[in-house]
This record gives sequence, C-alpha cells and structure tokens, in this order.
Amino acid sequence: MKLKWRFGVVAAVFLAVFCLYPQFKMFYMRGGEWNGHYAYNDIDEVAYASYVRALVDGRPRKNDPYSGRDDTPETPQPESLFSIQFAAPYTIAIPARLFGIGTPWAMTVAGGLAGFLAALAAFWFIGRFTGDHWFAMVGALATFALGALAAGEGALPEILFDGFSYPYFPGFRRYIPALTMPAFFAMVGFLWMYLSNGARRLLYGSLATVCFAYCVYSYFYTWTTAFAFLACLFIAWIMERPETFRSDIKALGILSAAWAAVLLPYGYLLSQRADTLDHVQLLVHTRMPDLNRMPEWIALATLFLIVIGLVRKVISIRDISTLFAIALALVPFAVFNQQVITGRSLQPIHYQVFIGNYVAMLGLIVAIGLLWKNKLGQGRTSIRIICASAMVIVTAWGFVECHYTVRVLDEANVDRDKALPVAKRLEELAASEPDPHRSTVLSYDWLFADDMPTVAPQNILWARHQHVFAGLSWEESKERYYQQLHYQGIDDRGLDHLLKNDFVSQIALFGWGRHTDRLTTESKPLTYGEIADEVERYRLYRMKFNKERASNPLIRYVVVPNWDRFDLSNLEEFYELDDGEIVGGHTLYKARLK
Repeated sequence: MKLKWRFGVVAAVFLAVFCLYPQFKMFYMRGGEWNGHYAYNDIDEVAYASYVRALVDGRPRKNDPYSGRDDTPETPQPESLFSIQFAAPYTIAIPARLFGIGTPWAMTVAGGLAGFLAALAAFWFIGRFTGDHWFAMVGALATFALGALAAGEGALPEILFDGFSYPYFPGFRRYIPALTMPAFFAMVGFLWMYLSNGARRLLYGSLATVCFAYCVYSYFYTWTTAFAFLACLFIAWIMERPETFRSDIKALGILSAAWAAVLLPYGYLLSQRADTLDHVQLLVHTRMPDLNRMPEWIALATLFLIVIGLVRKVISIRDISTLFAIALALVPFAVFNQQVITGRSLQPIHYQVFIGNYVAMLGLIVAIGLLWKNKLGQGRTSIRIICASAMVIVTAWGFVECHYTVRVLDEANVDRDKALPVAKRLEELAASEPDPHRSTVLSYDWLFADDMPTVAPQNILWARHQHVFAGLSWEESKERYYQQLHYQGIDDRGLDHLLKNDFVSQIALFGWGRHTDRLTTESKPLTYGEIADEVERYRLYRMKFNKERASNPLIRYVVVPNWDRFDLSNLEEFYELDDGEIVGGHTLYKARLK
C-alpha cells in the first residue's frame, strides 16, 4: 500500500500545535512585553537547556553549566547523565550553533519538531500495519494526545476528582524524552518491516539499529523500553512459532547482537560516571512485582481484545501481525517487572509517564486495527466517519490536556521571561571576560538562578538543578546551598522551617526520594532527628563562616529581585558591591572580595 502522507501530516500538525501550546500561551500572556524566552513544559527543562547552551558555546561534552567546571587535561571530569546521554542535546546544539539560533528558540523549535516527527513515525507504522490512512491518522494522534491519560495522570485527576493537573504531554519534555520519541516509534516501524519484509531485512534492520543507538545515547528509559520490546518479540515468536519462525528467530538474533554492540561504549561511559549520579538516580534493590500501573491495565485490555479476536477467529495466533501486537502489549509488564529478574528498580515512574504509557496506547490501537483489518483499507464511508469522529474527539482532548496542564507553569514561565533581560545583560558582560564560565553569580531569585545558564555563560552559586551535573561533589553542592542560605540571611531556625515545609530544601540537603514516594518504592520521609542534625551542622557552618569560605567560589555578580527587600549584610561583610544596575525587575551588582 502506498501511504497517503497528507493524512499523517494532519496528525503531525496537531501534535506539533500541542507541543507548542505553552509557547503560544506565553505569547498571549506577555503580549508586547515578551522578552524572547521559551515556555518550559517541565521544571527539569532548565537543566537540559543549560547543557544545550554550553554545547552551543563550544564547551566539551563533559561540562557543568551550573558550576562552570569543564573537562580538561588538567581537570578531568567524570561522566554525568548529560554527557552520557549526549545524542539528543547535540541534535539541537549543532544546528543552533551553525545558524546562530539562541537556546530559547532552539528549545522551542525542537519541541514542535519532535512532536511533528513522532506523529509521522507513528502514522507510518500504523499505516503499514493496518493498511488504512484514516485509521493511521487518528491512531498516530491518539497515541500521543492520550499519553498522559494512559499514564493515569494529566488533566483527568483534576476534572474527575480534586486532583492536580500534571504533567503536560510528558513524552515531549525537551530535549528528553521528546527527541527520542520519533526515533523510538520509527524503530517500531522498522522492526515491523524487518519481520514482514524478508527482501529488505538488511536495510530495515540497519535503520532499526540506528534508531536504537540514538535512543541509547539519549535517554535511559527509552532505550531500555526498546530492548524490552525486542525481548518481547522473542517471547511471542518462540511461544507460537509462526511459519517463518526459523528465519525470523535468526534475524532477531542478528539484530540482538547488533544492539548489544551498540551498548558496549555505553557501558564504558556508565563505568566512568560521577558518584553524584547514583545519588540522584535512587536505584532500589528489590524483586517485588509491580502490577498496578495504568499502562499495564491498558496492556491487559489489549491482550483481552486479542483473545476476543482469536476466539471469534477474526485473527490467527500464527500470524506475525498478531504476534507483533502481543509483543507490544507485553512491553509494559516487562519494563515494570524486570526487577523480578534483575533485582534492580530505577524510578519506574519514568516508564509510566515518559514511554510505557505511549507503548501501551500504541499496542491498544494496533489491536483495534487488527480486529478491524478486514474492514480497513476498503474505503468504506462508515469507517471514515468513525475515524473522523474519533479524530475530533482525540483532538479536543488534546486541547483539554493543554488547557489544564499548561496553566500549572504559567506563573513560572511569566516570571522567567520577565527575568530574561538580566540573563542577557550577564551575557553581554561575559563578552569582556577571559573565562566567563568561571565567573560566579549569586542570585536572590531562585527561579532565575535555575534558569540563568540557559542564556548566560557564567556559573551560579546555587541552583535547584545543580546537583544533577557532575561538576560538584555532593558535599560541595550542600556547602553551596549553605552559602546561599547564609547570604540570604536565613538562620538555623529558618532552615528548620524550610526542611519541614519546602521540598526544594529537602532535595538540596538530602537528595531525591525523601520528600515523596513518587520516585522510589523505598521512599523514607525525613525524621525530626535528621532535620535537627542538619540544622545543627548549618548553625556551626554559619559560626565558622569566614573570608576563605566566602571566596570559594569567588562571587563576581549579584542579582537581587526588586519586588522584595533583602538583607545583604552577610554578603557585604565580605564583598563590596557597586551601585547596581536596574535591569527590568532586578538589580544587577558587580561584587569584589574585600
């Protein structure tokens, strides 16, 4: 069947619009006052954008935009999550540098393009699998527009219950997993063609391997899901042994060897990782099954539909299309329960919201396509009406998801854009510095501190996401947080209050997994004893604070928001500040150690 790509383009355009919705909303809210910032879809995007900015500046793969420390022969740096998962950020950084595009625009374009290409990849696979353009169009859009719903999150908890609308289109958090989505779904399509088209197996197998390699060096949860799918294909083929069993198993074995070769350099990079990486990742040793996730319930429904088709003899268990659909349905069970075999579980929530939910939706759509296969592709008006109606419903739900989930970050996005002129001013000042990456900025605006490295090349004294990079040890990261609190005039009583009420402070001093059970099944809430011990350590730190500590790192610039009064006396004990420069809603000072 020759695909009519205009149907795929329709789905792709709608998904791209959904991915760009936060930016459109920022344009609307800011109007003529918009300063040029991108609207983030997830608070973690600031770290990814900062890494992209560093690459655009020509800094090495192993860099830390928050601490300013880069990999050099004199100061070698360990691997971080960012340096190991380098393929996706370089996909953005290289064209951005070639065409002189700033990071905010690069992030915006990358998000829209990722949605567009992901929908096209899904359309191509579903179209090849079912033989119907209309069904492929609505199936492609439904796979992604219903992704948050398939994770049991998004807008629905707020609509039906007294819940919280979050996250927004999780699969399109930039740059990961957004840029891996087209690669993953193209890989699924290439695997289908690999098994169903014996004449071109070398071509499709090579393309599937390229897509897998891109996922490996972009995002852990995507490539492990891809590998789980390959394993599920083995299981399905071995259990039912279709007519092409011998050639198919041999082909899958060759593909497995190629994918294993792709993982060899990855294993080496992982062996060079920083100690802080393990601290952030919350690896849990367990063999307990995990069978109560929304993607698994959807996969169970998919298997039930396939059983109905088999009982009614609409489909055959020996048909490779049926086995392929079964393999897709097995993937959620595999990724959520691999720890039964491996004994290791790594933040399974990421499978639930970033990839497993989309695979579950694709499996359900493919199963429906199988049951309808005899009717699809015949040009029946009734089928077209059903598909068109479903397309309207899915599109409407996509806008519902946008409306509810985007507004959660509206205020933060507006504040980030208001603060952008300060970052641009720092960028201008950096032009006269011999090594701007080593100049440290102290920001009394924590939101700006987290976002600043996206635009300005200087490093920041402390920011919420600095510990996800490898430039600072865990103890150095904690000490920088102590400095931040001390300069802001927060005493030990203030820290005690923060640790009991503010999850950012809990993360800064105790790491992830202590403030919520969302990330790990072995979450341990902070005890009053732990808080008291940490408060005492901070009290002693403040008592011993001296010029030596104040000079490490050496502060060059200070950013103070004008909407509140801050006591700068602790800072001015060691630093001289100039008269300051008002930039938008902030005052920018140059600092000099006394």
